Amino acid sequence: MEKSEETIVMSTLPKTWIFDLDGTIVKHNGYKIDGYDTLLDGVKEYINNISKDDSILILTSRTEEYRNITLDFLENNAIRYDRIIFNMPMGERIVINDRKPSGIDMAIAINTDRDKAIFPLVKCEL
Repeated sequence: MEKSEETIVMSTLPKTWIFDLDGTIVKHNGYKIDGYDTLLDGVKEYINNISKDDSILILTSRTEEYRNITLDFLENNAIRYDRIIFNMPMGERIVINDRKPSGIDMAIAINTDRDKAIFPLVKCEL
């Protein structure tokens, strides 16, 4: 079943975007199965539309052995990020943050089907 577009309304504050790599930005395990990474549809455009005031963190379970080919791929495809962390556990990613006294939730989580990027299914508005 195809998901419909979802809009998330956010504050005007600078944000931290946390992306998983495999299955979200690139084809899951493509670097092992195909011998190279494949960028998922719409990823580049989506990330390019993230405010330059925001920070982008990429998490991956890939080991250090794949650091150079991963970083080269991201650079060659002009995928913007501020930090990337390798060797992350394969289990759930749990985000815990406070809520501002004004009521603004300071954490948003989006789950998507593997290799079915959220781009452009999730649109963020201020």
